[in-house]
Amino acid sequence: MSVRDEREPLDPRTTSLYDYALFRHGIEPDGRVPRKGFPLPDGPSEPRREDLTWRQGQAEVTDALTPLLLDPDPVRAAGAVHRRVAELAMTGRSLRAHTARLTLTDEDTARRTARQLTRTGTDAAAVGVGMALLIRLGEAEDVPYLKALGMLRGLADTASAALDPLDRQAAALLVIRSRDRSGELNSLTDAIATGDAEAVRSALLSLPDEDRALWLGRRIAEAADLHGLLRARPQDGDLLALTGRLLHRMADQQDSRPEILDYGPARAVYEALVRHADRLPPTQEHRSLLLSIALDLHSGAPVLLNWRPGRRRALLDALDRLLPEAAPAPAPVAEPVPEPALGDRRAEWFRRNRHLPFDRAEDGDRPRWEVVVVHRSADSSAVETRILADGIPLCPALFGKGCGNPPEYLIDSGRLRAGPEPREVQLVEAYCSEGCCGALYVTIRREGGEVVWDGWRGAVGPTPPPYRFDAAAYDGELARAERDHSWCWPARSTARLIGAGLRDRPELTARWELSPYWIGTDWRDPDTAVVHLRHEPSAPPPGTGGSLYFTWQLPGGDGPPQDRAAAALRRLETDDPKAFATFGGGNGELAAALGYRTPPRAAGA
Repeated sequence: MSVRDEREPLDPRTTSLYDYALFRHGIEPDGRVPRKGFPLPDGPSEPRREDLTWRQGQAEVTDALTPLLLDPDPVRAAGAVHRRVAELAMTGRSLRAHTARLTLTDEDTARRTARQLTRTGTDAAAVGVGMALLIRLGEAEDVPYLKALGMLRGLADTASAALDPLDRQAAALLVIRSRDRSGELNSLTDAIATGDAEAVRSALLSLPDEDRALWLGRRIAEAADLHGLLRARPQDGDLLALTGRLLHRMADQQDSRPEILDYGPARAVYEALVRHADRLPPTQEHRSLLLSIALDLHSGAPVLLNWRPGRRRALLDALDRLLPEAAPAPAPVAEPVPEPALGDRRAEWFRRNRHLPFDRAEDGDRPRWEVVVVHRSADSSAVETRILADGIPLCPALFGKGCGNPPEYLIDSGRLRAGPEPREVQLVEAYCSEGCCGALYVTIRREGGEVVWDGWRGAVGPTPPPYRFDAAAYDGELARAERDHSWCWPARSTARLIGAGLRDRPELTARWELSPYWIGTDWRDPDTAVVHLRHEPSAPPPGTGGSLYFTWQLPGGDGPPQDRAAAALRRLETDDPKAFATFGGGNGELAAALGYRTPPRAAGA
């Protein structure tokens, strides 16, 4: 087949999308691609069919792709697939998902047909099918075509998925362009386009230390070739600090699968950071950052990387030697203490957590529960319970779509205790919600001298095997975790004491037809205790039902946590929280009938 034959458009009435993409990019004065991509050639917008079940959709896509499986001529097969797919009227996302599950009997023929679709196709859906096939079958020669097609509206996601195994930098640039709504990463992508490593370094260092700038941490590292920059500048303190921030962001489990598990040079970048960490100025910010890295290496998702024997332990030992010992806790004072400034808050966090990643040896088959306060930005933090068995963190290993439930839910409540009757416990809920992306459950039961975790529900991948623990060791570790409040700070202690008081005296909220929904600290203001309450009226107005939600915030103030919690519980004896807490939403009809106005959506939500 000649080159000209391969490049003839499948529909001779119009230009191939590949040629169109090159044309649109060529006429742009500054060469910049719009965030959503160049618009597709004139024509109707992408049709959408919402009436198909998954099985029906799979059957229709399989039928449309039959020529791919039966016709050895890639040009003829591509033409038939092009016509059939264009008639399906399915979304690109659905086509990609169904194509990914297609069984291919002849990969070489399928690859040649996919190339014909991507290089000469004129219909976005058909070109998308070709790229979806290249996710499995693509080779280096496909990269220029995928990069060009990724510039078109609606094709970037599939193009980046096909580029991922072939050219991580090109894939990362596509993802950044399509998802960076704020435009804060434009200076970085512009610098990368110049090929000037010093310009790339400067653009990286100018990124703000905020979630909105670093939420694409892995893609930033891949696009900028962070590993290459570190090799060229191994003792660059500013670059090392940014590396730590990006690694910590990639290891975070607040979103879906932790990005660190898909970052190819992760182990080498950890090695480079720890090897030269002494080049970081000894500020409290950098000490806290290195301790966060140590916590990730000790009990977070990075444990699951394919480490050579002993290397992760060696990195932790090196960090232990580098970090200063924590100062002892200050003696209590009777005078009012103002709320801590950010630097003081970091120092206090460091003092409470300095020992955690270093002072506990691997415990064999003994389970471990470690409460970790994760710093996610300068003014926010979150608390998660990390569950380890045989040294493996179970939540990212078995689920990977969120972090472990807080200790108030798992440990303080007694849910992890093994009693005579089996008990199902939710270990982690998806970052969005259980109704959206699920949750991980396990059934805990005592069987003779063992505690057994089995009956897994919601795990990603194969069903996990049962975990068996020595009952005495299990009970001892759980008792230790229940006693250990060293991770806690005053506002969180206040919240825990309120929660314990309401568990002991449920009548305090029941009298107001309320029940505790969640009690903790404000994510954005960790010095504010928060009590979330659910209201389910016993006699709702006719025609209504459901629940309403209220939030009671207790800002940090004077006095020890015990006194502040006791005062909050005393108030519940006499005052209905519905009269002073903030209404947070719920069933609209019930709220209207009871006179509550649904709060306005927060800006940017």
